[in-house]
Amino acid sequence: MAWFKKDPLQIIPFQSYGDATHFYARGRALEDENIDLSKRGFLSLLKIAWKRFEADEIPNVKLRVKFPDDSVHYTTADAAGYFKMKEDISGLDAMANDEGWLAYEMSFETTFSDRIIQNENRFQGEILIPSANSSFGIISDIDDTILHTGVTSTLKWRLIFNTLFKVAESRSPLEGAANFYHLLHRGASGKEANPVFYVSHSPWNLYRYLELFLQKNNFPKGPILLRTLGALRGREKAEKPQKQTEIIEILNRYPERQFILIGDGGEHDPDIYIEIAESFPNRIKAIYIRSVKHKKKILRIQGLFENYKTVPAVLVKTSKEAIEHARQQGFVQ
Repeated sequence: MAWFKKDPLQIIPFQSYGDATHFYARGRALEDENIDLSKRGFLSLLKIAWKRFEADEIPNVKLRVKFPDDSVHYTTADAAGYFKMKEDISGLDAMANDEGWLAYEMSFETTFSDRIIQNENRFQGEILIPSANSSFGIISDIDDTILHTGVTSTLKWRLIFNTLFKVAESRSPLEGAANFYHLLHRGASGKEANPVFYVSHSPWNLYRYLELFLQKNNFPKGPILLRTLGALRGREKAEKPQKQTEIIEILNRYPERQFILIGDGGEHDPDIYIEIAESFPNRIKAIYIRSVKHKKKILRIQGLFENYKTVPAVLVKTSKEAIEHARQQGFVQ
């Protein structure tokens, strides 16, 4: 009978964001496959990769959200187990800490007579409500912006290998990237709490992997915004690229705030960021693009930036170059 034993159930709340009166939470209800992200060895990593992308979702379940003031709200997962809860709730900022993080608790409201629920049906989530002690926000890509992935390799083979067969703790961040982000996070006074948002084309299946990478490499804590496998496979048609849509949602959520955009030259970040800067006048303080080892792509970006004067748009080879420019602009100490 052990072969037919069902895995326990869990809820994974993804770090998200909101404001004083708007709660925006995302996550997924699925079976706990007992994925150990610290395991090494080819076969172990292959097994983990299989579990990560073949996760068994818990569809259409009702979920309970409880806040520190004991107030309760509800949401429902979709057919793939994902939930996206957007609700107007007053007084959220009063429940957040000094860095702007609001902790909440989730549980299954739907009952299961034949299933075990992990953690005694209590799962911790957080959303970021930017602190009043902040002057701008930072929106950053992940792949080849802060994490070596090999996105420009032939057929993206290096990206696939690194994602599937390297543990998060052994992945290499770009040199000096964490320091640059902390300087931006602390701002010109060194005492700010400027919010950092991480936006990537990676699927939500990699959420915990990327969260662990950011933690282990001492990057500032921030919402991690990914996409579903349906969007990755092209099944979900969208007018704009997912990354662009996510950034626009952030800009619309904080209409009085300016942002710094950080990406890489391997894909479409320069074009997306310029289009955003043109669509949101006076909202983008600067664009930083990491150089990649691809001569044709870099020449194109240099040509794109050469006559672009709307906002400072800089192609940098190192974090040191980015920090020097940010100091000249008065963004950091």
